[in-house]
Amino acid sequence: MKSQAPVCKSCQFKDNSLFKNCLLNELEELAESKCFNTYKKGQVIFHEGNRPLGIFCVYSGKVKVSRMGSDGKEQIIRLAKKGDTLGYRSLIDNTKYTASAIALDETEVCFIPSNEFNKLIDQNVKVSTDLMRMLARALGDTQDKLIHLAMKPVRERLAEALLLLKSTYEEEEAKKPFSIAISREDLASIVGTAKETVIRFLSEFKEDGILTTHGSEITLINTDKLVKISSMYD
Repeated sequence: MKSQAPVCKSCQFKDNSLFKNCLLNELEELAESKCFNTYKKGQVIFHEGNRPLGIFCVYSGKVKVSRMGSDGKEQIIRLAKKGDTLGYRSLIDNTKYTASAIALDETEVCFIPSNEFNKLIDQNVKVSTDLMRMLARALGDTQDKLIHLAMKPVRERLAEALLLLKSTYEEEEAKKPFSIAISREDLASIVGTAKETVIRFLSEFKEDGILTTHGSEITLINTDKLVKISSMYD
């Protein structure tokens, strides 16, 4: 059964989103124009190479943003969680998507058409400024990722990727060790290495008491060691 579309003005993520400085009438207009869709695990939210028709706001679930390299291998360039906005850079730049967004589990997404979003940006200076800040942060994150891929060995990058998963998807006030179900292929795509290499280092981390595994699920039980490993080359 499909969930009811969230109301923009009372959305639990509004105060930490791109739309936190919207006026009440602007939020009402967004709510009237948007679509609310559910994606199953593995379904594509938008395709690399397609033209953007609007932006996407993740309401629930997990999303990977990835692109295919010239060698045919997938490279995950971003992880998105509930409350995050997707597809805005290509829309602002009026270019085709340079990556695809794919649901990592069942995911609910609000879609705001480009004409409504562009009207909001033109009318609301605060939202326009917040968008520029978001673009700047995304650029900085991309630069950091490129530096780490060039400088850090795979073991350190894997530790960093596991910490990234934790910081992105751990629920607030969680009382249990962080756990996430993720395929070894996806984890390898985040790290930028082969699946077999990820499996080998995960086994080493398991032997060192850093994590446990059960099928695709990984549970972090000693994040201090991961932090130490990930920062060895900083």
